[in-house]
Amino acid sequence: MMAIVGFIVAVVLFSHFGRRLKESRALGRRGEEPAGMLRGASWHEEWERHWAQKFRRQAEWRQSCVEEHSRRESRRHRRRRERAERAAAAERAAEAAIRAAMDTRGGSSPAAAAGASAHAAPAAEAKPSSTARDPQEAAILKRARRRARAEVGFYAHLMSYLGVIGFLALLNVLTARYPWFLWPALGWGLGLFAHYMAVFGSRTLKERYFYPAVEREVRRETMSVRTEKQASIDELSATIAHEIRNPIAAAKSLVQQMGEDPRSVENVEYANVALEELDRVEKSISHLLRYAKEEDLTFAPASLAGVVDAALTEMRAKLDAGKVAVARNYIGGPTIVGDAEKLRQVFANVIDNAIDALEPVEHERKLELFIENGLPNRARVRVRDNGVGIAPGKIDRIFNPFFTTKARGTGLGMAISKKIVEAHEGSIDVLSEPGRGTEFVVTLPLPH
Repeated sequence: MMAIVGFIVAVVLFSHFGRRLKESRALGRRGEEPAGMLRGASWHEEWERHWAQKFRRQAEWRQSCVEEHSRRESRRHRRRRERAERAAAAERAAEAAIRAAMDTRGGSSPAAAAGASAHAAPAAEAKPSSTARDPQEAAILKRARRRARAEVGFYAHLMSYLGVIGFLALLNVLTARYPWFLWPALGWGLGLFAHYMAVFGSRTLKERYFYPAVEREVRRETMSVRTEKQASIDELSATIAHEIRNPIAAAKSLVQQMGEDPRSVENVEYANVALEELDRVEKSISHLLRYAKEEDLTFAPASLAGVVDAALTEMRAKLDAGKVAVARNYIGGPTIVGDAEKLRQVFANVIDNAIDALEPVEHERKLELFIENGLPNRARVRVRDNGVGIAPGKIDRIFNPFFTTKARGTGLGMAISKKIVEAHEGSIDVLSEPGRGTEFVVTLPLPH
């Protein structure tokens, strides 16, 4: 019974495709177009066109998702920039108003100064550039042809299987009663099933299970990263507001006292304190702008020992004032490719922090410097002091913007230093033990 059914199916398929082929040739000779096909186009080309359209739609959908994501990011950056500009304009207006109020003999108006300082030109928003279409179309057509060839190959395999097995079944019926044709039909059928899974099954499994799982995981990771970024932005915004609001509030209080009694002998002292607070705000804002903008680095060969010595020379006056003994545990150093001026600022900042950490030490204040180049393609500078050290709860935060343990510090020095070192493809680490000292380790790449 199975042999007869297979034979009938094979005969029906052969007759169907033979009739379609004859109709297509007849219509082609009469110059007419078959339904659903272009003139002169074979069914291979029609199949390739079908898959090309499908891949094109998928590519257009992916491109629209990318463009929508770019638009959202652009709007988000624009809103952040506008908020930053409004905050900067408000701070400049407050500063101009305070200075105008202090200048009792000048003819400038506080409102006019505030209005002039609040004027800011909006930055032009960069539009995402359109992607090239020709390579994309070529890739789509290539995938469509590969997919069409795979499906055509499977259907040719299926027709061959049905024809051969049907012929064997017919011979089996005519020659013997034992259904021996089932064994080749079963073996070849397993191969046919494997071919079907390779062409259709794997794609179906990927679309139904694999791609949705990947999309969910990517969405989960994206939301996690976005939440972490939002938390860091909120913390940074709160810290900036705290660093700027306190000096401005103090200066405002002093100016109000000066306005209540313009002839008071203490007005000069109030004015000096107010100016110091405003200078603190200006210093914080300048450091913040320096941290926010991209560093313009000039890479050139430089001696690492010379860069460290230049930082020591810059901090010599503060070292002598703090009675700090410096031990240079190196004679020379390797040659690196980097911005010597920026790296000098990094080491000067590290040395400055070490001097501040040595203030509570009463005797034998020591600062040791080491230069090592034993690492593969890496050079390392170690700056060690015997100061008070850093508490374990604070050591992970010293590179965060606006985190400082100094009374008059801005908390941006180490953040800027880390940014400069990472721009040189290096790293900066810190090891500390409370009561025994701190060691900063700056690792930089050597030229290949």
